Amino acid sequence: MAFDEKMADRVRELIAPASANIEEKKMFGGLCFMVDDKMCVGVKADNIMLRIDPALTDAALEEESCTPMVHGGKIMPGFVYVDNSALRTKKQLEHWVNRALAYNKVATPSKKKTAATPKKKAAATKKK
Repeated sequence: MAFDEKMADRVRELIAPASANIEEKKMFGGLCFMVDDKMCVGVKADNIMLRIDPALTDAALEEESCTPMVHGGKIMPGFVYVDNSALRTKKQLEHWVNRALAYNKVATPSKKKTAATPKKKAAATKKK
C-alpha cells in the first residue's frame, strides 16, 4: 500500500496530543489513524481521507480540493478526501485534521469485529 510517508508524519504530529489511544492501521489503500477506536484520518498517496461531522459534509465539499468519499458506488456522508496540494502549510493541514478530531469526540465507534463463534457440532450421540 502506497501512502505519503511525509504526510503521515505531519498528521501523526497533529494527532498525537489528541489522545493516548491512537492506532495506525493499513486500510483503504493507505494508512488510517484510529483515535479512541474510531476512524479519524487516512493518508493515501495523493490525498487524505477525513471523517467529519456528516451535517458539515456539504459545506466542506465547497472548500478547495475537497471531494466526497465514494465507496461501493455510494457517497459516504461524513467522509471526504482533501488533495495534498491543498495541504502544503501546517495551517492548512491543521484546519482539516482539527475538523476530524472535533467530530471524533462525538462520533460513534465502529462495531468491533468478533471472532466467529464456532458452530456447535450436532450431537453425535447415538442410542444403542
